[in-house]
Amino acid sequence: MTSPFVLPSVADLHDAALASRLQHVIDHKTKPLGSLGLLERLAQRLGVILGTESPVLHAPQMLVCAGDHGLAARGVSAFPSDVTWQMVENFLAGGAAVSVLARQHGLGLTVVDCGVAKPIAARDAVPGQPRLLLRKVAPGTQDASVGPAMSAEQCAQALANGVEVVRALPGNALLLGEMGIANTSVASLLLARLAGVPLAEVTGAGTGLDAAGIERKRAVLQQALDANAGATSPLEALAALGGYEVATLVGAVLQAAAERRVIVVDGFITSAAVLVASRIAPQVLQRCVFAHRSGERGHSLMLAQMQAEPLLDLGLRLGEGSGAALAWPLLQSACAVLREMASFESAGVATQTA
Repeated sequence: MTSPFVLPSVADLHDAALASRLQHVIDHKTKPLGSLGLLERLAQRLGVILGTESPVLHAPQMLVCAGDHGLAARGVSAFPSDVTWQMVENFLAGGAAVSVLARQHGLGLTVVDCGVAKPIAARDAVPGQPRLLLRKVAPGTQDASVGPAMSAEQCAQALANGVEVVRALPGNALLLGEMGIANTSVASLLLARLAGVPLAEVTGAGTGLDAAGIERKRAVLQQALDANAGATSPLEALAALGGYEVATLVGAVLQAAAERRVIVVDGFITSAAVLVASRIAPQVLQRCVFAHRSGERGHSLMLAQMQAEPLLDLGLRLGEGSGAALAWPLLQSACAVLREMASFESAGVATQTA
């Protein structure tokens, strides 16, 4: 890089007056206090993020970052690395779950090749269709079980790519997705290193490992932690243990937060990117809506680290951004209720008696 990469600055959104006004508006809708439950808290959060009592979500963007991992050669996934590029093609052809859900909910879908092992051909952008951006730092990371997955320079390039991609996206909401065989291993490693959680509590089946496979995966991940014992800061851990798609997502999250976009977090891997970003800039979490609690072991512990309250709990562990897309209508509903639901006064409805 010609000049040192500077991470985006993320301001504190705390605004007690706005939060109070939003709560007043919500409490005076034609309903018993608190009767819309989590939707009320979601509405207030969206109002605070967007800085208004009448929030409108427009041009939502699903960003799916893809990359391969040297760790995959160690048998930490039930699927071969070729599935990464094959699924990227599936995203672009419109056949993957996230493709279907993005179409259904009117989400712009951008797929980014951050470090897929196989070359993937560029695609011309077609209105209303998924598009592919080529931001490949290298054809897959190194094997983290024997040393750093990325150099500091490679990690910085991936971060910068994420920043640049988000800057060019329209809208005020970013939904996070990912693809990369072995990237549940990356999420487990980052959680273990940054939160000090034992690997036994954060290592799960991923794409479908059996019990023996999970034990093998856990042993490999312990080797990765041992081989990178000195990588303890968020950026050091990201470079040593992470993947190009995760690092790109960290950059994307920091830029989206700096732009005061709503950030809709999917599952275990995208939560790992947010965990790293929040350890760099804690205010990132003020902009985040956590879509769901994954069925992947460790995700609950990761959510707890960020004091996150997920909207859904459907046992999902697909990734891709599928959970974020499924939760999207709840965000639309929360904004609509805040904007359009009548107050007791405007509707001429009697309020609750003492």
